[in-house]
Amino acid sequence: MRICFVAPHAYAALSGRADLPPGGGAEVQQVIVSRELARRGWHVSAVTLDMGQADGVVHQGVTIWKFCARKKSRCRPLRTWSKWRALWRAMERADADIYYQRAAGSETGLAALWCQWKRKKFVFATASDTNCIAALPDLRSLGERILYRAGLRMARKIICQTRGQAAALGHHFGVSSTVIRNCTPDPYPGVKRLVRPRDQGPQRILWVGRLSPKKRPDWFLDLAESCPKLRFDFVGGGKPGDPYADPLVRRAAQIPNVVQHGWIPLDRMGEFYEGSALLVCTSSAEGFPNTFLEAWARGVPTVSTVDPDQTIESEGLGMVGRTFAELRASLLSLAESPKRLEDCGVRARNWYSRNHSIARCVSALERELVGGDDAADRTGWPAASAHRATAQDHNAVRTGARRTGYQGSAEFRGASIAEGNDGSNAPAVHGPSMGREWPK
Repeated sequence: MRICFVAPHAYAALSGRADLPPGGGAEVQQVIVSRELARRGWHVSAVTLDMGQADGVVHQGVTIWKFCARKKSRCRPLRTWSKWRALWRAMERADADIYYQRAAGSETGLAALWCQWKRKKFVFATASDTNCIAALPDLRSLGERILYRAGLRMARKIICQTRGQAAALGHHFGVSSTVIRNCTPDPYPGVKRLVRPRDQGPQRILWVGRLSPKKRPDWFLDLAESCPKLRFDFVGGGKPGDPYADPLVRRAAQIPNVVQHGWIPLDRMGEFYEGSALLVCTSSAEGFPNTFLEAWARGVPTVSTVDPDQTIESEGLGMVGRTFAELRASLLSLAESPKRLEDCGVRARNWYSRNHSIARCVSALERELVGGDDAADRTGWPAASAHRATAQDHNAVRTGARRTGYQGSAEFRGASIAEGNDGSNAPAVHGPSMGREWPK
């Protein structure tokens, strides 16, 4: 089976080049999944932007095809058409059976259109809760929103990160989806119970992310100023000359208990998690952050403003604070209770092992990729009723709706989780109108 990942910004993560702008969580997930599928015998390729690499270069079993739009033309329609054509030509060279694209954008519609034309299977995967609400706040232009909506309707499969996303997609867009959890490599394979040694000095608090308004790194600096007895490690960066990021960097340099590390390659992040007592997330909106999984895999609890599917609260993997005051109180509550911190860490490691291992999650994705289409019409365009949630599904979503902590969105309930053969929660659930569970 041949699969191609349409991931314009993933070359840095695929190649491991530290001199290129790092991608986000969506790119990291695609790299993890693509390498595992290649290891399992799939013919795997990726379509990325031209970063100076040779066309058709291979990195760890993944063949990379590049595309680049014409930049010199002053004619905007010509530049747009050039981008479309370059992307489609790269997809043609990949010659895959399945094309997988992750995160809302114009590429969703462009890839789906090409797949419909060529009678290929198109799979879309969400990257954030904001991909699942009608306002689409991350898409700036009307053209992007139109293309994304069209791509959703043309997708043979839609994959979500959480039950809330599945329910929201059914409510806002009338499409059905399958939930497959994110995964990350296990730093301690075979270890069932992990107890981390307690720190003797000041507790180290870790923040990892992009310096952007959505991530709210200023909240982390506010926490550092209000908790002088704790040490705060600040990992991340922004573009040079960024009017938002540069003042934050200067401010962080003036806070004595903050240590700035800038961008750190993914293969070096383990040492930062290992040395931390807690991971803090200050985002206004997320999907299911990779940083959560990377921390939980090492027994590091989370204090967060977001809680995908209420996992942190319900499973005791840390604490949640929607406001700054709540976040600070949660941070101090855990940091000042070593036994409670240790218990949360043990539960975090156990949760990761049961639900977010690469083998478990990629097996779930593999079954979804080779299974039958959600759409009745296999020409590429879904049948009218194939992706439309029923009235009862919408009522269930509306009845269970509950606001999260960020503006303009809501986390919807109404999806149920499938049970594995052993009675534990399987890594996939079905949302409204799916009408099926995982094969057992």
